[in-house]
Amino acid sequence: MTTTGEEHARALTGPWWWARWRSAVLDGGLALLSAVECAAEGVPFAREAGIPVSAGVVFGLIAGAVLLVRRKWPIAVVLVAIAVTPAEMGFLMGVVGLYTLASCELPRRVIGALSGMSLLGTAVVTFVRVRQDMARGDLTLGDWFLPFAAVTTSLGLTAPPVLLGLYVGARRRLMESLRERADSLERELQLLAERAEERAEWARNEERTRIAREMHDVVAHRVSLMVVHAAALQAVARKDPEKAVRNAALVGDMGRQALTELREMLGVLRAGGDAVRRPSGVPLAAVGEAAEAAASRAAVASEAVEGPCLSELEELVGQSAAAGMVVDLSVEGEVRPYPAEVEQTAYRVVQEALTNVHKHAAGAKTYVRLAHRVSEIAMQVENEPPPEPASASSAGLPSGGNGLVGMRERVVALGGVFVSGPTDAGGFRVSAVIPAA
Repeated sequence: MTTTGEEHARALTGPWWWARWRSAVLDGGLALLSAVECAAEGVPFAREAGIPVSAGVVFGLIAGAVLLVRRKWPIAVVLVAIAVTPAEMGFLMGVVGLYTLASCELPRRVIGALSGMSLLGTAVVTFVRVRQDMARGDLTLGDWFLPFAAVTTSLGLTAPPVLLGLYVGARRRLMESLRERADSLERELQLLAERAEERAEWARNEERTRIAREMHDVVAHRVSLMVVHAAALQAVARKDPEKAVRNAALVGDMGRQALTELREMLGVLRAGGDAVRRPSGVPLAAVGEAAEAAASRAAVASEAVEGPCLSELEELVGQSAAAGMVVDLSVEGEVRPYPAEVEQTAYRVVQEALTNVHKHAAGAKTYVRLAHRVSEIAMQVENEPPPEPASASSAGLPSGGNGLVGMRERVVALGGVFVSGPTDAGGFRVSAVIPAA
């Protein structure tokens, strides 16, 4: 089990230059062994050199204790080991120093140069010592043994620690790169999770906006007409019973249409909102297939609901005319079919504009113009000033202030242009142009 770079950094709690306490203890133990070894080897060195034995012991202790700083200054340790090689001391220091040098992140030429110096020094010292032994008669082998002993001894004390250090250093660098890669992957995953959360939040907001817009378009117009007809029904119930009956029938028809559209919309939301949960023991692949199936069912259910189209525009205008509004509908250009979203948006723009006339300019004459052009469809709903300013609120129709915002969002989403505002004559105009493609 590996740790990430941050966890590895938090684990560095050792004293001074040591990463961990156990590393400090290990280096202290090795330095103690090396000092004892060099002190013991300093006794014969002092006798041969003709100096006091205590000086040789102190020299050995000082030289061997240098191993304590092998992690901080590995080059210094190797140089000290090379320097004491003629005195035939510091073998442990030389082996551990070469291993530490090879495992550090130093240039290869530095490692090669110091290893070569150690190899050459060990070979020379071994050659001289074996030759002296042969001269004293301690060894009776031939002359071939001198180079053989020098080469094998120098290689045996130099090559294994250097090769092992190179392997450990390469493995350590590999682990560090893996930690860095794990950290970067963790950061990327965290960033992707944050972005996914933002996209999910944005999608939820868009879905809420879309549902609110659809509910507004479906309910506002029908209910507004029902309120207008109910007000007219109340006014003519005693004077003209036949007209009252017709108005009551219109209110009933509009209520049924509003309920039908609401049921269709709620059916789509229910079909598209089915949550796919993973039962215990079910693999993720099955959950993915179930999610795709649920998404396809939601898409089929959404396509199954037929939205309004431009062919129903005359009926929409007729409903407003039946509510007492004077509406003039004019169509220019060749009538042709458009994509469903284009026709629905054009229908909703006209519908919402007529609803706003009922709310804010009851009794005003209204002009609805629809133009079929080569690559676009344009619509305009303009009303004259209301005959009685107080009549705007006579029906008690509330206004949420989101009608124009919803129309603009619909048109802009299809790449169109939407403009609305008062006219010079005191009325109001709503214009929209939607690309045909």
